[in-house]
Amino acid sequence: MRFITYSSDLDSGLGVLVPGEPDLFVPVPGLAMLGLIRLGEEGLKRAHDALMAGPKRSLAAVTLLAPIPELRRNVFCLGWNYAEHSKEAAHLRGQEVKLPERPVFFTKATTTVNGPYSDIPVDARVSEQNDWEVELGVIIGTVGKNIPRERALEHVFGYTVINDVSARDVQTAHGKQFFKGKSLDGYCPMGPCIVTRDEVLDPHALPLRCRVNGELKQEGNTKDLIFDIPAIITWLSLGLTLLPGDVIATGTPSGVGFARNPPEYLWPGDVVECEVEGIGLLRNRIVPA
Repeated sequence: MRFITYSSDLDSGLGVLVPGEPDLFVPVPGLAMLGLIRLGEEGLKRAHDALMAGPKRSLAAVTLLAPIPELRRNVFCLGWNYAEHSKEAAHLRGQEVKLPERPVFFTKATTTVNGPYSDIPVDARVSEQNDWEVELGVIIGTVGKNIPRERALEHVFGYTVINDVSARDVQTAHGKQFFKGKSLDGYCPMGPCIVTRDEVLDPHALPLRCRVNGELKQEGNTKDLIFDIPAIITWLSLGLTLLPGDVIATGTPSGVGFARNPPEYLWPGDVVECEVEGIGLLRNRIVPA
């Protein structure tokens, strides 16, 4: 199933997309996305029952929000998790290319979460080097700690699309650490839906693309992840309990703006589109904060 979170003048809440009719959905009464995820099979049954009962509604009549509009804690993120992206960053710094031996983790604050078609506010007083990063997002479905690789995918509820918008000058100014430059308000568009695990036959064979003003900037495939999804979950859960509704951004392929010659960044009026094939597409306009 494919789940959305929506709002309209009449109501708001959780919806399930109608199979074969991608412009239609059915509301799931009495549940929000986090509640659905926590309920597991019972939540999926309630959603299925709602889908069978109807009534169908048009997506054009509602506003799509981030699938989980209010996270219980920060988004977990991976840095340098595609070999070509690691190489382009190393070349820019004039350093030897050395792929990470362990995953590079950081987080984005919960206030970064933004809708799949919402505006991204940028403040030139804060950053003039705002960059794009298309990523596959993993949604954790069941609690787990010290999760073995062979059981890791059992803890996945589903997948979504993330744009890990990044203020590169802020990153550099704060000791070259990631958190502050990744955590400006609205810098994590997410959605447009969560696709449940059973609908994605192979999460390690998904094409990713990012376009700015219609021009292709990034094109990659999740088959090129340095640390695949089971490895990410195993490493992250080592001594750290993962909770239902946790979001993991799995890293971005090459083609980011700061590594281009000359560098390219996002400015008010730009439209950035991030797509993971089979999952969905984000389309966000850059506006002055």
